[in-house]
Amino acid sequence: MSGGSSYWFPAKRYGFGWGPPVRWQGWAVLGIYLALVFADVYYFKAQRSVVSLLVYLACLTAVFLAVVALKGERPLGWRWGHK
Repeated sequence: MSGGSSYWFPAKRYGFGWGPPVRWQGWAVLGIYLALVFADVYYFKAQRSVVSLLVYLACLTAVFLAVVALKGERPLGWRWGHK
């Protein structure tokens, strides 16, 4: 990945998918996602609603993955670390 790239999440060097964020926007999205996960686990634990927790976490994760897919480098397949 070049230093001037506008991707928030680069493709992993080994394997498939995305690596950790490389721009502040990516870190902000990841931080918001984790904060919402922890807040909702606490909230739904108090409500004792496991099904609601799982549905909400699935929706939250789907939104997070959509943002990563839109703002991340396109993973073109399994990577072995070679350029």
